[in-house]
Amino acid sequence: MIPIRDNIKSRRTPVVNYIIIAGCVIVFWLQLIGVVPPEMAFRPTMLVPGRSPGVENALGALVLSMFMHGSLAHIGFNMLFLWVFGDNVEDRMGHAKYAAFYLICGTIATIAHSGFALLTGGAEMALVGASGAIAGVLGAYFVVFRYARVATLIPMFFLWPIVYIPAPVFLIYWVITQVISLPAGGPVAYMAHLGGFGAGYLLVRVFADTTQPRPPKDPPKPRVTDLRIE
Repeated sequence: MIPIRDNIKSRRTPVVNYIIIAGCVIVFWLQLIGVVPPEMAFRPTMLVPGRSPGVENALGALVLSMFMHGSLAHIGFNMLFLWVFGDNVEDRMGHAKYAAFYLICGTIATIAHSGFALLTGGAEMALVGASGAIAGVLGAYFVVFRYARVATLIPMFFLWPIVYIPAPVFLIYWVITQVISLPAGGPVAYMAHLGGFGAGYLLVRVFADTTQPRPPKDPPKPRVTDLRIE
């Protein structure tokens, strides 16, 4: 399922969200032209005493890795999720708190993946992508905007319906796919996704008022629009 938009209008311009998206695009372009090589990315072994390049270097690599991506599809899907869900979370938290929240969730996601990788293998593989931090945004959205609906594109052969799905249903489905995929391993850091989501779910209560979630204005009726590809 691919999110297209939600039905909640932000009350303020999501400046930080725009900066993060622009930063990811710029860093990915720098990767393509060779200015930012894969060697600059964070690796779980950087957390191992005796193999760490130093706290400052490891922290710099960790933050840089949140803006690096492995492919055009990788950055495309990540930025789409951030575009759909990030503006409302920033709206509720405020710009400064949202920036801090994003970086903290990304850091926790990286640590979660690193611990898992050190135990199961793959600790030498570079970790790139904003997925862990964005998962934190999803966790916050799940708490604060549980009454929202997400316009979701569902690829089905030649029919690509767009269906409005309750946000909790969409996000629970996303979490289930990460849990199911975790044992398979591979190049995708599923534990970073789960760690980031858990961090966002818990930390949102520190960064935002969650006592009275603001329901969307004039929620649209569920509908299906069929799109055909010629």
